[in-house]
Amino acid sequence: QVQLVESGGGLVQPGGSLRLSCGASGTIFRFNAMAWYRQASGYQRELVAAIRVGGSKDYVDSVKGRFTISTDSTKTRLWLQMNSLKPEDTAVYYCNGLSGQYPWGQGTQVTVSS
Repeated sequence: QVQLVESGGGLVQPGGSLRLSCGASGTIFRFNAMAWYRQASGYQRELVAAIRVGGSKDYVDSVKGRFTISTDSTKTRLWLQMNSLKPEDTAVYYCNGLSGQYPWGQGTQVTVSS
């Protein structure tokens, strides 16, 4: 069974940056479109960024120009570089396939606050 493990979250001031990392058992990054999601307290989980096998990327409008999704050269890790963070980016961040088809990991908490 695929296991997803997210890390890299933390407390950061508005305007700051964080880099989230996602590791997974198996080779799912090589053969599947992957995505980052987030869930703020009291809200539904939303898709934030996606990367397809061919390398094309999509972002939700609220993070365009600030967040960058990528994989490493061996396609064994998924990254989310988050710059110019805003308080409204505060949420638990998760990685998964673009269809959310794998068991959800525990996520990593991102808190943007002064």
